Amino acid sequence: MSFALFLLILLVVSGLIWLLDASVLRKRRAPAAKEPWWVEYSVSFFPVILVVFVLRSFLVEPFKIPSGSMIPTLLVGDFILVNKFTYGIRLPVINKKIVELNFPKRGDVMVFRYPMDTSLDYIKRVVGVPGDRIEYRNKHLTVNGQPVPVRPIEDYLARERMQYSRQFMETLDGTEHAILVEDDAPGLMQPPHPFSPAGNCLYNASGLACTVPPGHYFMMGDNRDNSSDSRVWGFVPDENIVGKAFFIWLNLSELGRFGSFR
Repeated sequence: MSFALFLLILLVVSGLIWLLDASVLRKRRAPAAKEPWWVEYSVSFFPVILVVFVLRSFLVEPFKIPSGSMIPTLLVGDFILVNKFTYGIRLPVINKKIVELNFPKRGDVMVFRYPMDTSLDYIKRVVGVPGDRIEYRNKHLTVNGQPVPVRPIEDYLARERMQYSRQFMETLDGTEHAILVEDDAPGLMQPPHPFSPAGNCLYNASGLACTVPPGHYFMMGDNRDNSSDSRVWGFVPDENIVGKAFFIWLNLSELGRFGSFR
């Protein structure tokens, strides 16, 4: 059971008990009689649950980064905030969009439901939007025939592995962000399982070329050679979007990471 569904159940149950108490039970109790424990807890927690549910469902939701696929932008253990309304207002639990606002842009860091298992949330960077022609060959990214500008910066040291990776500053539609590339990592080959619509991608020994279908997005991790992303499992449909990541609010291992990220 997802946390959103669990929270909704708590909200409905506590709300019904609060309503039952306000309309029926309170009138039947003697003036000095104590509320039953289940009524007391429900009445006390219902407003809190309601506020948390509204905030988490429609405004901002916290997430914890579980993997290193977005290094160096996001590190394992980063707690981030995700804007839930940037890409439209959606109904909680079923994630159905009811109000259209903005669309994801190239360069956005986006949380979404993993297409192969929608019970899981993933976070990657938007590289391709509907209609784009994306090529990733020999570890170089091209969008609609235009190579994405990159410039080398100092190597990145992964402290958990004590290993250096080549680091570049990539500029994607005006959004500048760091990426990691490992020269000795194997090139991309045919993905291990089919995805839909797989016919939109062509693979060879140098990489791949994909045309992003309508209503879908092509996602990549900033840690290019250590990321399972659209190169492997395909496109992200609009109905899987959760929101736009925009703020690091805690990392217990590195307290200085508090603040925004690119």
